[in-house]
Amino acid sequence: MTELNEFLSQTFYGNSIMAWSISLGIILFSSLLGKIVYWLFSKVIRAFTSRTKTKLDDIIVDMIEEPIVFAIIATGIWFALSILVLPEMATSAVSHSYSMILAILIGWMSVRLFDAIYQEYLVPWAEKTENDLDDQLLPIVRKGIKTIIWVLAIIIGLNNAGYNVGALIAGLGIGGLALAMAAKDTVSNVFGGFTIFTDQPFRLKDRIIVSGYDGTVEEIGIRSTRLKTLAGRIVTIPNAKFADAPVENISIEPSRKIILELGLTYDTKPDQMQQAMDLLQTINDANNNTEEKTVVAFSGFGDFSLNVKLTYYIKKGCDVAGTQSDINMAILREFNERGLEFAFPTQTLYNIQQS
Repeated sequence: MTELNEFLSQTFYGNSIMAWSISLGIILFSSLLGKIVYWLFSKVIRAFTSRTKTKLDDIIVDMIEEPIVFAIIATGIWFALSILVLPEMATSAVSHSYSMILAILIGWMSVRLFDAIYQEYLVPWAEKTENDLDDQLLPIVRKGIKTIIWVLAIIIGLNNAGYNVGALIAGLGIGGLALAMAAKDTVSNVFGGFTIFTDQPFRLKDRIIVSGYDGTVEEIGIRSTRLKTLAGRIVTIPNAKFADAPVENISIEPSRKIILELGLTYDTKPDQMQQAMDLLQTINDANNNTEEKTVVAFSGFGDFSLNVKLTYYIKKGCDVAGTQSDINMAILREFNERGLEFAFPTQTLYNIQQS
């Protein structure tokens, strides 16, 4: 027993083996306690909250269990190191690090809680409303609140760690002016985002054409807007582009205008030309996806054909490609049945012999 006491009383780096052993034991105990608390959350508390009618308690339990476990382990490590005799610099570093870690864990837990409530309650609420403005603003509000939470957590952590946060913020304010000058493009994109929200040239899920890109609006952010092109690719466009470039909103068109040019051979008689125009009018009227307004005209004498122009309008929400295909197939079938021939480029060469 005496030998054991002598062994435990031996000193290494300013602390006895007994002190090192107690410190290590506290760390192991805190890790074990963290696992026990995690098991209690996952097996016992979750089973209890799953029986309640509301989902809020399930969300809270699910989001706080991991930060609490990490906090228990961090507290155990801090307490284990605090009982040791360490250099003043190391003691200060441990204390400051613990304060910073706790602030970050609280910020992490707050962000997780807000994110879960956002997905569970705010997103379904926005989808039920008729106004699309909340669908556009909610992602921005989400990012803004999460950023505020993290900034506050870091500021509080630095303040508790002994740093002069006031002087730091003042320094950031001076440097922020220089940063704003350097980030003028970002600022213009932000103002472009506010322009989109106020003027609303388009909304989520609208199909637009801008700067040569044709696609559906997937997300409208403060700095940029994301389009999903017809090829399925995601294109990120800075919001400043929408202030400089014309935006064509295809989704709000009342109908799709289609212009079809047909060429008949020069052998076509006047009554056949009239028959062709009457057929085009009849084909348009017989299609349920097209509007009644249409223009059929003998548009001119081409190099190789007598030209007929059909201008018709596909109703909003109808299949554009399918309707065009139906119209074209009907024209091809009716014209072939009545012997109305389509022209193709031809040339007649004359051989002139000199005597």
